[in-house]
Amino acid sequence: MTVDVLAQSAREPTPWGEVVELLVPATGETLYMVGVSTVLAAVFGIPLGVLLHLTAPGGLHPRPTVHRVLGAIVDLGRAMPFLVLLVLLLSVTRFLVGSTIGPTAAIVPLAVGAVPFVGRLVQNVLAEVHVAVVEAAVTTGATTLKIVRSVLLRESVPALIGAIGVTAIALVGYSAMAGVVGGGGLGDVAVRIGYQRFDSRVLWATVIVLAVLTSIVQLGFSFAARRLDRRRHATA
Repeated sequence: MTVDVLAQSAREPTPWGEVVELLVPATGETLYMVGVSTVLAAVFGIPLGVLLHLTAPGGLHPRPTVHRVLGAIVDLGRAMPFLVLLVLLLSVTRFLVGSTIGPTAAIVPLAVGAVPFVGRLVQNVLAEVHVAVVEAAVTTGATTLKIVRSVLLRESVPALIGAIGVTAIALVGYSAMAGVVGGGGLGDVAVRIGYQRFDSRVLWATVIVLAVLTSIVQLGFSFAARRLDRRRHATA
């Protein structure tokens, strides 16, 4: 009888006050992981995308071999399941941050997984810049660096922000998966307490927070893209 009572009490949902105490620090950890990994993905992914664009057939400096090699690496990185990437990078993560668990450790696979994703998105965005604008810059004798900075990137600012926003949203989901292997954050709360302890209240509260967080990130990047769209302001 005592065992039955204990088993029943163990399955009782966590009080809402304790749910909030669990979700607040977990949300902070998720924001930390997603924020830092998004910045790192942009820092390394944008140059990768520029290089893919420049070396592509019809680019400013076509290099078929370089482009194919980079493209193969990018496609491999994008096709790699994130949980597999987590395991593959355990030794690298331990070397860089001294641990394989916690939010800081999770940033390594999150950033590595997002870089090829950003690179391909940036390549597609730059390909949408009108060729006449690029040709006009070439005829003026502008250097490749100036064309990239003043033409390609400048004309693509709204779309680039949108691409980074898509990446940030994907990283919210990836960060939840990182919680499965001790990455911390909302995913850790959902799995360790919500799922393993059969606490539906914690599980669904975590899902709702993740959904709200994703919506806020989407709205924020969409607003920034609209504000920086020079073409929209010019036609307004």
